[in-house]
This record gives sequence, C-alpha cells and structure tokens, in this order.
Amino acid sequence: MEIRQLEYFVAVAEEANFTRAAARVHVAQPAVSAQIARLERELGQPLFDRTRRAVRLTAAGEAVLPHARAALAAVADARTAVEELGDLVRGSVAIGTVTAHGVDMPALLASFHAAHPAVEITLGTEDSDALIDGVQSGRLDLAIASVGPDEVPAGLAVEVATDEAIEAVVGRGDPWWGRTRASVSALAARSLIALPAGTGIRRRLDEACTAAGVAARIAFEASTPVELADLAARGLGVAIVPQSVSRSRDDVHPVAITPQLRGRLVLAWRAGGPMSPAARVLVGMARERVRVGGGA
Repeated sequence: MEIRQLEYFVAVAEEANFTRAAARVHVAQPAVSAQIARLERELGQPLFDRTRRAVRLTAAGEAVLPHARAALAAVADARTAVEELGDLVRGSVAIGTVTAHGVDMPALLASFHAAHPAVEITLGTEDSDALIDGVQSGRLDLAIASVGPDEVPAGLAVEVATDEAIEAVVGRGDPWWGRTRASVSALAARSLIALPAGTGIRRRLDEACTAAGVAARIAFEASTPVELADLAARGLGVAIVPQSVSRSRDDVHPVAITPQLRGRLVLAWRAGGPMSPAARVLVGMARERVRVGGGA
C-alpha cells in the first residue's frame, strides 16, 4: 500500500468522480484508476461502486476512508516537522525593545545563538507604540514594550517582565526635595522631564493629566529613564521615571504621584496566526527567563 494510492483514494471519495479527482491530484485519469484498482486488489475488496453515474464508496470503502485520511494527515505532520526543523536551522527572528528594561537581552540572545547558531537575529529599539504595532503586523516576532496596568494589546499574548509604580524625582536644591507626594495637578504646574510621546510611561502621564483636566508642561525629553533622572539631578525640572530608577540613586529624591501611576513592561508576541519555529523557540526562552527573573 502506497501513500499515493491513499491520496488518490481520498480524492475520488471526496470528489465522487475519477476525472475530477485526477485533476485535483494533478495526474491523468487512467493513472488514478490504475492505482485505485491496485489498492482494491491488495485489500481484496472493491472500494467504489462504479455502476452509477456518480462514483460511491462501498461498505469497504467507507471503512477504509477514515484510516486513509489519518494516514495522510500523519504524513503531512511528518513533513511539517522536518520542514520546521529546517526552518529552525535556517530561519530568522526579529526582536524590538524599549530603551530600558529588566530583561537580560544579551544573555537571552547569547543562549539562543548558542543553541541555533545559523538563525539570523535582528534587534532594534523603538517606542512602545511602534513595538506593539510591529508585533501585530508580523514585522517583529517578539517585543519588550510598556503597557498599562491591565492592558493586553489586541491580538497579542504577554508575559509581565516588570510592574512598578511611576514616580517623580527632583535634584538637590529643588523645592520638592524632601516632599513625599504630589498630585498630578501639582506636577502639571512644574517643568517636567519625560520620555517622548509614544512611550508607555509618557502615555500614563498624559492619561493622568487628561483625567485631571490639566496639561503637562514638558520641558525636556530623553530616550531613557536614567537620562531623565540625570537631567533632574542637574536641577532642570521634575523627571517622571519608574520607581526602580528613582530608588537606585542618591542624587535625586523620589516623590510619589497621586493618584498612583503604574507601568508594566511585558514580553509581547502574537497570540494567533503564523509563527516560525525559530520565533516560537525564542519566545519560549524569553518567557522562561522572565519567570525565573521574577516576572509575574
């Protein structure tokens, strides 16, 4: 019994016609008839009733059909497995990140490269809006982006890397040095130092200002939270940064924002649709590292 015999048999059964079945499998009709006849001889039973205008399965044919379909599905799965193995050897992955995050990206990429040295890896940095769009559109396989406290972007799955409060920080000599908290309205009256529009922390700030009926006055923008804190330490204004930045240095003073703002950094990948074998492996490795590192 040969795979092509089962393929021809299923085609005739589904088309109820030898000519249409031959067109479907791209061979001449006599070839289909000959292979079906060989299969019937091997099984010792006719599989089709050819006495009517429409070709119909016999009882034996009805019994064989599900097994033939299962055999063809198994062959297709085997081919897919081999093709995916080849893709994993020769494939490529594209990753995008925000400028500062808690994932040890060099270690992740080094581990992936050691396991799959022929896979081409590209890594870029963009704002969170662009990263989310890149994953949704398929331009990126994986991204580390900032989202709101309860936000899961449409069509994506996420693994939380960090979830922390957003605070204001000021340098020595600032009137707010020693202050414990400030309202969003009070922040709006100060010269603020913030990440560019399109970044997660900036969006949280803008949303809070809109809810409070005020407009933030952005005096300076910088590309990383650390740079924001550096500018605040120089006395250039009030920086809006993640709590981990404000608590990691002694040249700035943290001021809690009320109501509290929170930001999450997440690994994001497509929840559905096609994903290459290489991307699937990378996502799995990244998720494991986030979990081990304390991501929720």
